[in-house]
Amino acid sequence: MRLTLIPLFVALPVAAFAQDLPADALTGLEDSVRACFADYDPIADGPSCLGQAAQGCMGATDESTMSIVACIGAETQVWDDLLNSEYKARRAELTPRGLNDQLLDAQRAWLAFRDAECALEVDRWGDGSMAVIVGANCMMEMTATRAAQLRDKKADP
Repeated sequence: MRLTLIPLFVALPVAAFAQDLPADALTGLEDSVRACFADYDPIADGPSCLGQAAQGCMGATDESTMSIVACIGAETQVWDDLLNSEYKARRAELTPRGLNDQLLDAQRAWLAFRDAECALEVDRWGDGSMAVIVGANCMMEMTATRAAQLRDKKADP
């Protein structure tokens, strides 16, 4: 039962706690993530811009566990919007080639993998408050990576 609750719990802080964030905490967050997305290479070594928008958000909060998770969740939401946009674009591109159902199957399998992987990461941390932060960060990282992977599957011009 915990496995199915973890992804839902990780997603809840965005809606449940974002309203408690100071208004300036979310200023520029979406623009920062979109700029990151433009340059994000999911297979590059070294530091990336992933998480910088959440870090900026955290700097404008009390840095409590719930604020940290809400900031990570706010960044994840932008990544998820980008992922959904890229997914829809790739489905449309693959329809004439008859591959759109394969992408659907792959995406469903990826979602199950992401949820299981992040649940594993949460469980590794036990019942401590760090588990929630680790789970939220896992969702953000995996969502960002998948968004970039889908972007990079664009059909040849």
